[in-house]
Amino acid sequence: MQTPKFDDGNIIWRTLDWLPHIAFFVYKVDEENRIVDVVFKFAANRKVMLHRHKSPYVTLVMQGELRFYREDGTHKETRPTGSYVSGVANGDPHMEGGGDEDAIVFFSNRNIEDALYEFLDDAGNPVQVLGIADFKAQLEEQVATGTYGKVTARAA
Repeated sequence: MQTPKFDDGNIIWRTLDWLPHIAFFVYKVDEENRIVDVVFKFAANRKVMLHRHKSPYVTLVMQGELRFYREDGTHKETRPTGSYVSGVANGDPHMEGGGDEDAIVFFSNRNIEDALYEFLDDAGNPVQVLGIADFKAQLEEQVATGTYGKVTARAA
């Protein structure tokens, strides 16, 4: 039986120059309740820069499998399509990436105090932080460029 793929044809993926192997689309930024909802596309057989989640989150793997790697690069865990996981703030630094196909994963970041993600160099030192303001700016740009409305629900 063939596994169906998530249809991302209506999503205009965004990237950051300094962060290879991942694209994203921001769905919602709720500053009052400290929530950011975003979907990520992790490149197949690649690893995203070493990082730490700075806020609690839940994830849902919608396509492919999400692979986790320890700080030293060794494989730690694989989450297949349909996996729903709750994570805590300030866990171990790690890398993530897609399996043999791109992984599409929904993240709902909750109770954000300041940062969502802290990116680290090979020595474990912080080099870049993404916070609510960064995701709010991305969402505002999506709206301003007309790419946000591309993912609204369509009638059957």
